[in-house]
This record gives sequence, C-alpha cells and structure tokens, in this order.
Amino acid sequence: MKTDLFTTAREAMTHAYAPYSKFPVGAALLTDDGRVFSGANIEVASYPEGWCAETTALGHYVMAGGGRIMEICVVAEKMDRITPCGGCRQRLAEFADADTKLHMCDQNGIVETVTMGDILPFGFKGDTLK
Repeated sequence: MKTDLFTTAREAMTHAYAPYSKFPVGAALLTDDGRVFSGANIEVASYPEGWCAETTALGHYVMAGGGRIMEICVVAEKMDRITPCGGCRQRLAEFADADTKLHMCDQNGIVETVTMGDILPFGFKGDTLK
C-alpha cells in the first residue's frame, strides 16, 4: 500500500495551484478501512493565504466521514523528505494518533518514515481544551 500512497500523493501534486511559490506539494492519507484521500497545495493572490496539500486532503477525509488515519504520505516537486508544516502537523494530529506513520518522499518514492509523535511530540489534543 505504501507505493500506492506515494503514487496517489505524487499524482495529487500535479494538480497543485502554486503560481506564487512555484512549490507544488501533494499529500495522501490512508484510513484503517483502506480509503485514500489526497490533496495538493492551493495558493491565492493574498499569498501566503491558501492551504497546504495536507489541509486539502484532510478536507476530503472529513467530508467523507473520517476514520482512523493509519499512514500519511507527503511529496514535493522541489524538496526531498518534505514534512508537513507546523500548522499541518497540528491539523493532522487532530485526526491521527502518535503512532500514525508519516512517509517523506523524493520524486521516486518513500525515503524515510517517522511517526506523528516523532514530528509533533507536544501537539495539542482535544482533551487539552476541556
């Protein structure tokens, strides 16, 4: 499934709308029931507003009813081993567990896998706000 997730993220990247940064990014999320949700970054003229690839994928995921996220794959055209930005780390942590796998890629595939707990060890959780 890892290869398919990478392929899906790379395909999503081809749909990025990044006329200002010229930095296309694609992301794909795999849920425990086998569904895959993808997204690309989308910029707007009031740059740096817009949304990241992970945010787009999360939007599709939430609209489809969510589920447990098992794996996340992120790929960028111009940067190997890209990780989600700080904001996206927190957004992903809202729906993923600390042991959810995050795959960082180059143009040929997955080059490193870490967990969400590795990249956001002290992220906020909903129970923090109660």
